[in-house]
Amino acid sequence: MPDLNVGGQAVIDGVMMRAKDKIATAVRVPSGEIMVKTQLYRSLASRYKVLNLPILRGAVAFVEMMIIGIKTLNFSADISIKEQERQEAQTKGEEYVEKQKGSNSFALAMSAIFAFAVGIFIFFFLPLAISNWTGIDKNAVGFNLLAGGIRLTMFVLYVWGLSLLGEFQRIFQYHGAEHKSIYAYEMGEDLLPEKAVKYTRFHPRCGTSFVLIVALLAILTYAISDTIYAIVVGHPPTLLVRFAVHFSLLPLVSGISYELLKLSGRTRDNRVTRFFIQPGLWLQKITTKEPNLEQVEVALAALEAALGVEPEKSKLTSQRTAVS
Repeated sequence: MPDLNVGGQAVIDGVMMRAKDKIATAVRVPSGEIMVKTQLYRSLASRYKVLNLPILRGAVAFVEMMIIGIKTLNFSADISIKEQERQEAQTKGEEYVEKQKGSNSFALAMSAIFAFAVGIFIFFFLPLAISNWTGIDKNAVGFNLLAGGIRLTMFVLYVWGLSLLGEFQRIFQYHGAEHKSIYAYEMGEDLLPEKAVKYTRFHPRCGTSFVLIVALLAILTYAISDTIYAIVVGHPPTLLVRFAVHFSLLPLVSGISYELLKLSGRTRDNRVTRFFIQPGLWLQKITTKEPNLEQVEVALAALEAALGVEPEKSKLTSQRTAVS
């Protein structure tokens, strides 16, 4: 099965798709219309050869996609807020006046920063603190196995809890729509909802699988770094030192994980690869839900825009509006 250079992410009532030189976000509004935002995109790794080296390119891509992901989430949230305000104005019989964009964008940006800080504390510092509290800190392998197990357990419980919330169930459906659309494109299908919906919602290059690879690889990497630290300094690292060292090694872990994820995509039909990627696909049973045809159509609209397909050449039926 071919592994083409296309990826994406679910957003609020929509999907973001990234192709070679474009990023497109498509959002379904209550009127049924699909709003599409397209922007040119050229990664740092493609602009600077030194950043395209294996592992380093993965670390760079990790940071880039995190920034792009936050921006696209903010865009979809902004569209949602505007539509809610427009509907409220219509209900009250008032003329809708668009508010200044700055206040909403600032609030969304601060929320993203706060969420990132909380995520670092919960999924990075807290597992270390709990493991340190057990008194196992002198055993580098045992400590990181315990911390890694705690981190994985917390992550699975977190996404499982989100999957129970109505808003996130819809986002997880769009996540499934994203995967089905990419599969249809990879298989050379016509980009139609009824064609794409028949494919599986589980994809080996999913960000969920990436997180799982990072968590497992971190156990090995941090066990080695803690052992080296103890040999050089003469004693195990303290909690704060361990946190600082582990956090500083995160780009290395994410870079290697990126290469492993790309490899799994290229060799997904290999029996050995299928065995190793299976846990990530199992986890996607939580982070993806079966989408309906309308949600798949939104994902396909984002995919077509990212690929540069002109709207008049598209076979999708919903009206689409380009937004800046």
